[in-house]
Amino acid sequence: MATFLYKLGRTAFRRRRLVALLWVALLAIAGIGAATAPTATSSSFSIPGTEAQRAFDLLEERFPGAGADGATARVVFKAPEGQKMTDPAHKAVVEETVAALKAGSDQIVQVTDPYTAHAVSQDGSTAYVSVSYKVNAMELTDATREALKDTGHDAQGKGLTVEIGGDALQTMPEQGASEAIGIVLAGIVLVITFGSLVAAGLPLLTAVIGVGIGVSSITALANVLDLGTTTSTLASMIGLAVGIDYALFIVSRYRAELADGREKEDAAGRAVGTAGSAVVFAGLTVVIALVGLAVVNIPMLTKMGFAAAATVVIAVLIALTLIPALLGFAGDKVVSRKQRKGTVKAGDKPNGGTRWARFVIRRPLMVLIVGVLGLGAIAVPAASLEMGLPDDGVKPTSTSERRAYDALSDGFGPGFNGPLLVVVDGDKATADRTVSTIKGLDGWAAVTPATPNKAGDAAMITVIPKDRPSSTATEGLVHDIRDATGDDVLVTGATAMNIDFSQKMNDALVPYLALVVGLAFVLLTLVFRSILVPLKAALGFLLSVVAALGAVVAVFQWGWLGSLFGVEQTGPIMSMMPIFMVGVVFGLAMDYEVFLVTRMREAYVHGERPGEAIVTGFRHSARVVTAAAVIMIAVFSGFIGMDDQMVKMIGFGLAAAVLFDAFVVRMAIVPAVLALLGRKAWWLPKWLDRVLPNVDVEGEGLAQSADGPGAAKPDLVKV
Repeated sequence: MATFLYKLGRTAFRRRRLVALLWVALLAIAGIGAATAPTATSSSFSIPGTEAQRAFDLLEERFPGAGADGATARVVFKAPEGQKMTDPAHKAVVEETVAALKAGSDQIVQVTDPYTAHAVSQDGSTAYVSVSYKVNAMELTDATREALKDTGHDAQGKGLTVEIGGDALQTMPEQGASEAIGIVLAGIVLVITFGSLVAAGLPLLTAVIGVGIGVSSITALANVLDLGTTTSTLASMIGLAVGIDYALFIVSRYRAELADGREKEDAAGRAVGTAGSAVVFAGLTVVIALVGLAVVNIPMLTKMGFAAAATVVIAVLIALTLIPALLGFAGDKVVSRKQRKGTVKAGDKPNGGTRWARFVIRRPLMVLIVGVLGLGAIAVPAASLEMGLPDDGVKPTSTSERRAYDALSDGFGPGFNGPLLVVVDGDKATADRTVSTIKGLDGWAAVTPATPNKAGDAAMITVIPKDRPSSTATEGLVHDIRDATGDDVLVTGATAMNIDFSQKMNDALVPYLALVVGLAFVLLTLVFRSILVPLKAALGFLLSVVAALGAVVAVFQWGWLGSLFGVEQTGPIMSMMPIFMVGVVFGLAMDYEVFLVTRMREAYVHGERPGEAIVTGFRHSARVVTAAAVIMIAVFSGFIGMDDQMVKMIGFGLAAAVLFDAFVVRMAIVPAVLALLGRKAWWLPKWLDRVLPNVDVEGEGLAQSADGPGAAKPDLVKV
């Protein structure tokens, strides 16, 4: 592989104008496709195999046009102190609002009058209007959302406190500002790392081009492939992360080859042949992690994973072709001014990576124990992980959704924020028996009479829990209803759907881990030709992810240091969090592992002793891996400042995971374990050595080849 990539790098360097033109043309084609494609709606959200989904399917069949899985909104009215919502003046305002809502959008299915729907609190201080829509929240038009907001604002100015809750106003958080901050911080780190604006600009430029092609292609194909807005969000985040990393690795290796006295074209070829090989396998691990999301069997997640994986493939191809082409245009400006003047030479003095590696080699057992025990202590809270989907109760009090949530809880009880919809597949007698059965259970605050369909062969029952939607008591009520009733009774609604979604994610975690880690183990065995190195890589990754989950639980579930991170209300951890972290962080962790350890492997294969190889790997790679990790931490930390609790949680969790994995696992535990193992680290059974193909990641073929000027030919050791 190294020889093929070497030739590819030299070809791209020589034919840089053609290569650059091809990538610009691809960007233009994708951009035109995105600009001319019809506006995409969000992909339909479904959870195959769950009771909540079967209930929605039954409702669509038996109650056509009812918008059973459509968006909902609640306009909550609160009378001034000492007054009641039943006062004539206030009643008139509410009735005007009901009429305005009905006329505000053709996407509305139903608007309830609180005075006929018994939606006025016992003390008369609070009332709410329920609005049901034909489509889900992400398919609502901007005009529909604006009509809902405007109606609430009009009523607000007539003496009442009016707040709007529900998922109808739910929108995807704006990501542009966070991405811009991340790119600026990345630029600063790259300038410090390389000491050259040109060298710093190349990873940013190519990452933006790759993300542009990937996201534009997703936008252009969104309607054809039923891709939602969240798909491009994930692809953008992952594409930016790996795009910067991969380009950073190759540019760094190119500068090292120049410092060793090689000609520019040969240096570009060798950078792609060696660091490029690491990029290929690092990219494959990310692709495996993202495509593996299909194991969860949730169509939306599967599409997100495949789209993000395609963006990663683009990032790898850009790193292997466009980067050497741009290096050809950059000339001498890719190195720092001091290097151009010859005042700094490779190996002049030990750098920070060299000093740290020597320290670890001297005290490997101490470093290993401190690293493992430290991450183990941080991971302890993960044993108390409670998964669910945060509701409006965890949003900032500055939002209308949170104030509406609190007003409903105060006026009617917390369960009114998460009603359960019970669907009966049977006649009126079956429905009445179901109502009686539910009333014999604990945990409900109200149970409405059954509402049959026109054919009389199905009915709907609304159950109001006593506790808030995300509580364990409400989850228990859902399971109790399902256990106490027969197969012809199904429980659904947003709350039940969230519970089923969380359970499905929980059930998929172990198979997903087994698939991703197993395939990556095979891949890393091929790369490193070792059993213990991939095993250590996988175990270290699991340790860093569990530690990050422990930190998330401590902050977002227990409330430790919550005020520092803007956590106003603790609650369950988002059910997607563990799998999401595994998928994203595994890819980044393997990037650092592959780039750091392949350099060690390369030094070892070229004759250095195990300890010397560790120092060599750190001398050449520690600075780059540190820069890549700092960039990712900065990018992910930018999301912590956002108001949305789920986005805040994702940003915190990913930043913590990268921090632990890059600086504790890869920089401390990995060299400590390799130092303790010595030559045994690179042991591979002879039968397996014969079976595995030689992919030559360390560039052995280049060292033996006379291809290219200045080719070094060190003695090689057989491993």
